Amino acid sequence: MSTRVSADETPFTPVVRVGGIPAGTGSTYEVAGRLVAVFFDGERYHALDDLCPHMGASLGSGPFTDGVVTCPWHAWRFRACDGAWCDDASLRVNVYPVRVAGEMVEVQVPPADVISR
Repeated sequence: MSTRVSADETPFTPVVRVGGIPAGTGSTYEVAGRLVAVFFDGERYHALDDLCPHMGASLGSGPFTDGVVTCPWHAWRFRACDGAWCDDASLRVNVYPVRVAGEMVEVQVPPADVISR
């Protein structure tokens, strides 16, 4: 089971300019050596691991509606707020803190050895 991860000493990394992700969509970025999907719900940005744990599809390319991203390959659905699989909340993908700093959306992704599963 994955959890919300954050390490106070981990810096935030700029990934995209504000407005660079249209509302209701997501994009994938490499941050701290891993692929991270960033979504914009029209008010807030959300970041989670990009790869679906089922078969490895890019979640960043999946549909994003009502705070839920749907895997484009097999329709597994994950809540962007906590990474939980909608069909069984015991399965999760990692989610990461996001902030807006000036005109940039930034994501805090700790090194792989800091992430607990």
